[in-house]
Amino acid sequence: MHLRDKVAVVLGASAEGGTGWAVAEGLAAEGAKVVVAARRLEPLKKLAGRIGGLAVACDAANESEIVHLSKVAADAFGPIDIAVNSAGLPVLGMIANARTDKLQRALDVNYVANVHFIKNMAAAMRDGGSIVLITSYSAAQPVFPHFAYACAKAAADCLVRYAAVEYGPRGIRVNSIRPGPIKTDLARNLYATPGVEEIFAREIPLGRVGLPGDYANAVVWLAGSAFVTGLNLPVNGGNQLTRMPRTDELPLGHESYRAAKPAG
Repeated sequence: MHLRDKVAVVLGASAEGGTGWAVAEGLAAEGAKVVVAARRLEPLKKLAGRIGGLAVACDAANESEIVHLSKVAADAFGPIDIAVNSAGLPVLGMIANARTDKLQRALDVNYVANVHFIKNMAAAMRDGGSIVLITSYSAAQPVFPHFAYACAKAAADCLVRYAAVEYGPRGIRVNSIRPGPIKTDLARNLYATPGVEEIFAREIPLGRVGLPGDYANAVVWLAGSAFVTGLNLPVNGGNQLTRMPRTDELPLGHESYRAAKPAG
């Protein structure tokens, strides 16, 4: 219970069995008062009921809603100590087929939203707090057809380093977690395809794909007293030491990879 009475905000927590959901449960289990947020309010109410928290509707891409979220959290529980943004939008496609509107949407949710999140959560945060972004290891190792998503997440990783320096004088630590392959409810159809989980797992030294609880554990550590800031932390069972599966090793018939066709 080393986070007892700390005030935490978790954005992107509406998917039961997802990373944000698990993070909220992990923080609550350590004693934090947790405000959960996402666009869909009904699932959030279920989560908030389980952990004794507060549910707030918030679109990560809308700065005014992030401002509202920070105000509601502070009004309900006091200054924020921990802020986690797990919201993300996978935008699929190859560079040869890139469209400006899809590129902008990828940036709005996966990068610009993180700027607004850090800015407004830090403004409502107690000195000595912790901000954690959930980015992606695809920012370091290409995973087709996710180039637009991965490039936006790479920008968020860079943002972390700038924010760490800017907010360091207040003792606010800013870090990101780079998940590798992760078995969430959102990806259940992909991993239900025979052989897919094994394809990813064989590139992971610890021998399995990640689970939401693995990332919750990492967030809880970063949210505590870890003397760490400006870090893009790979949480992937050692996948950073090997590689991601190539496109030709994956089932291109699956909806997640239909767009992964070489240019020409």
